[in-house]
Amino acid sequence: MFDFFINDAWAQGAGQGGGGSFLFMMVLFFVIFYFFLIRPQMKQAKEHKALVSGLTKGDEVVTNGGVLGKINQVGDNFIVLEIAKETEVKVQKQAVSAVLPKGTLKTL
Repeated sequence: MFDFFINDAWAQGAGQGGGGSFLFMMVLFFVIFYFFLIRPQMKQAKEHKALVSGLTKGDEVVTNGGVLGKINQVGDNFIVLEIAKETEVKVQKQAVSAVLPKGTLKTL
């Protein structure tokens, strides 16, 4: 009576050796992920590390939070930003997202 709703289960025949094509597809996916995801991220991290290591006193920077300021002190892990006249903020070096051209803060 239930044969109409439930199909009979039959054993699958012996498969053809498709292991080589599976291995090729896995290698292809890894290559695609490397060139589109991993490599650009490593390049961006390298550029940011160079930016952070090159910070000097007097540079005008933007932090990840959008704070603009001029560097007054540079330490190993922190910098001191002057964000307004006689107003200083201590910020992690890694929080710096960009270095602005000299004189940018005066034009804002």
